[in-house]
Amino acid sequence: MELRQTIDQGPVSGLQIRVILLCCVINMLDGLDVLAISFAAPPIATEWQLQPAALGIVFSTGLVGMALGSMFIAPLTDRIGRRAMILISLFVIGLAMIATGLVRTVNELLVARAVTGLGIGAILASLTSMVAEYTPDRHRNLTVSILQAGYPVGGTIGGFVAAWLIPEYGWRAIFFVGAALGLAMVPLVYLLLPESLQFLEQKRPVDALTRINRVLVRMGRAPLAALGPLASRAEPSRVATLLTPERRSNTLKLWFAFMLNSLAVYFILSWVPKIVVDAGLPLEQGIFAGIMVNAGAVLGIVVLGYASGKRGLRPLIFGFLLAGAVALVVFGFLPALVPALLVVGFLIGFFVIGGYIGLYSVAARIYPTEVRTTGIGWTIGVGRFGSIVGPYLGGILIALDWSTGPRFITFAVPLLVAAVVAVSISARELVPKRD
Repeated sequence: MELRQTIDQGPVSGLQIRVILLCCVINMLDGLDVLAISFAAPPIATEWQLQPAALGIVFSTGLVGMALGSMFIAPLTDRIGRRAMILISLFVIGLAMIATGLVRTVNELLVARAVTGLGIGAILASLTSMVAEYTPDRHRNLTVSILQAGYPVGGTIGGFVAAWLIPEYGWRAIFFVGAALGLAMVPLVYLLLPESLQFLEQKRPVDALTRINRVLVRMGRAPLAALGPLASRAEPSRVATLLTPERRSNTLKLWFAFMLNSLAVYFILSWVPKIVVDAGLPLEQGIFAGIMVNAGAVLGIVVLGYASGKRGLRPLIFGFLLAGAVALVVFGFLPALVPALLVVGFLIGFFVIGGYIGLYSVAARIYPTEVRTTGIGWTIGVGRFGSIVGPYLGGILIALDWSTGPRFITFAVPLLVAAVVAVSISARELVPKRD
C-alpha cells in the first residue's frame, strides 16, 4: 500500500516517462509486425495465386498465435517478471519476422506468422501491466491508452514504409525491416527498462527491497525502510483466480465484449487494403486506406484515454462503439472514391479501435497486481478468438461474392452487442482517484 501510494500521490518522474515511452515504442513495433501481413497481402496473393479464403487463413494464423501467447505464455509474467517476458518476446518476434521474409511456401508462412503471434501475444499483457504499475492512478487510463495507441501508430508508419518498400523491393522487405527494428530494442530494454516495483513488492525476491529503493531514488522518491506485510497471501496466477465469485461477472463480460470487438477490428485491419484494391483502386491507395484507419485509431485512443479520466470508461466505450458501427455501415456503401473512403476509414479507426482499446484500460483496472498480467493476458487471448474468426469470415464472405455493404453490416452488429456488454461492467474499479 505504501509503495502504491508513493506512485499515486507523487509527480510523474523522468524514469516513469521513460518506462512508458519504451513500452510504447515496443508496441509500435508490434503493430508494424502484425499489420505487415495485411500490407503485403495483395502481392502475396498475386505471387502465390491465393484465393480470399486461403488468405483469410494466413491472416488468422498469426492471430491464433497471439491468442495462445496471451492465454498460456503471458500469465508466466506474473511469475518471472514483466521485464524478463518483454526481453524474451522481443527476441522471439525478431527471429520469427526474419523467418517470414525467408519463406517459400504457404505452410512455411503459416508457421512463421504463428510464432510471431505467440511472441506478440505474450508481450502485450506485460507492456500493459508495466505501464499501469508505473503510472499514478489519476493518469492510468490515459497512459494505458497511449501505450495501446502505439499499435496503430506502428501500423500507420508501417503502411507508409510498405507503400514505398514493397513496390521497390518486394513484400519480403517489410518483414526484414520489422525484424531489424525489433531486435535492436533488445539491448535498449535490457539497459533502460526496470522491473515493475509492484511485481517486486508482491513476489519478494531476496534483493527486492534493494531493487525497489534503487528505482525509487531514480524517481526522486524517498527509499523504503522495509517492505511491509502483504495485505493478503499472494494468489496463484491461474485463470481460476479471474473467475472467483467477486470477479466472475466482470471477467466474463469483459471477455465477451473484447471478443466481439476483436471480430470487427481484425476484419477491418486485415481486409480494408485488399477490399479497396479489389474495388479497382491501385495498391498504394489500398495501403493508404489502411493508414487512415490506423491514424484515426491513434487519435481515438488518445481522446478516449484523456476523456475517460474525467467521464469514466463505460459511457465513452459505449458511445465510441455505437458510432463505430455506424461508420462501418457507411463505409460499406460508399462508392470507390478515394477522399470519401479515406475520411470514413479514419472515422472507423477513431471510433471502433478507440473503443476497443478502452477495454484494455478496463482490464488493467479490475485486476490486482498479483494477477494483473494473467487477467490482461486472458482477456486478450479470449478476445483473439474474435480476431481469428474476423479475417477468416471476411475471406469467406468475399469468396461467396457478398457485396461490400452486407459484409460491413455483418461486422457492425457485433460492435453494437459489445457496446451494451461493456457498459454493464461494474463501475466501482473504473473510477480514477482524484488528486
